[in-house]
Amino acid sequence: MKSLKFASSAVMAAAAFSIGLCVAHSAFAADELTLGNPAAELAPASDAASNRPPATFFTIADVLAKLDRQRGRGPNAIRTASLTPLNTATDASPAAKPLPPEGTEPFGLFTFRAPENSLWRKWRGLEADLAKEQTVLVQCRENATGCPPNAAQFLRLINAVKSKSGRDRLDDANRAVNQAVRYVSDFAQYGEADRWTAPLATFATGKGDCEDYAIAKYIALSEAGFPREDLRLVLGRDRAIRQDHAVLSARLDGRWLILDSRRSELIDDGELDNFTPMFAINERGVQLFAAPYAKRLPLGDDLDAAPAAANAPDAEWTGVESLDAASPLPGFLPVLM
Repeated sequence: MKSLKFASSAVMAAAAFSIGLCVAHSAFAADELTLGNPAAELAPASDAASNRPPATFFTIADVLAKLDRQRGRGPNAIRTASLTPLNTATDASPAAKPLPPEGTEPFGLFTFRAPENSLWRKWRGLEADLAKEQTVLVQCRENATGCPPNAAQFLRLINAVKSKSGRDRLDDANRAVNQAVRYVSDFAQYGEADRWTAPLATFATGKGDCEDYAIAKYIALSEAGFPREDLRLVLGRDRAIRQDHAVLSARLDGRWLILDSRRSELIDDGELDNFTPMFAINERGVQLFAAPYAKRLPLGDDLDAAPAAANAPDAEWTGVESLDAASPLPGFLPVLM
């Protein structure tokens, strides 16, 4: 009996041990499943990877095009995603700015109304003298018998100029006035630094300085039918001799030609060497020449206009013979010699 009990106990112990082994193996198997197989995870054809959606590739341009279509910009709308935003720092050189356009006034410059000064007073005084002389010319045309000699001489010059056309008209006016007037400074003739005289007054003495030549040509061409809007009395600085000088500029076929008391032939405005234009005068009054800072590469963003004489040396020198060139008078307006 004891043997049977012992045997039963042994069988039961063996069975318990076997059950324990089975449970332990199942636990280990469960742990292995939980940890997973590293080789299976790295396999590209794993079940988990095969269940994922396929990858989608796109470009920024595609996204922008889609947004453009959604916003109604049309299927052909194009935008570039590679442009550098304005607020992004870059070491690229900035794009070159276009130079200002060339002016339509003589020397390719611009003009604007000069402030009130002594030149305006001189011009208004000259206009009053010109109006008086115009009355004399009208009377001479109506009655040549009582016409003063200087007025008759000037009328003959006007008629000769009027008989020509184009460049010949300008050339004839330049030569005729240069031959009729002898250069004498205002100091020598009037004892004044500067006096502007109307043509009949100039022809009465047969003497004058550079602006008197220019004024006579201006009136002769105007009376001969040349448009006044195409004429400019140009006051400037002759840098070669350090004196102020005056010429008449006339526009013909879009080009500005210079009628100079020192030359018998016409020249283009660009051929007048060592000359700095400062003022232009005609029926609009006194205009100040201005040039854009085109040839001064700007450091900032501005391409403003500046007086044409601003870049010239000694631009403020008055040209008065009695003044020493080393002692300019700041702000003194030019006195033409």
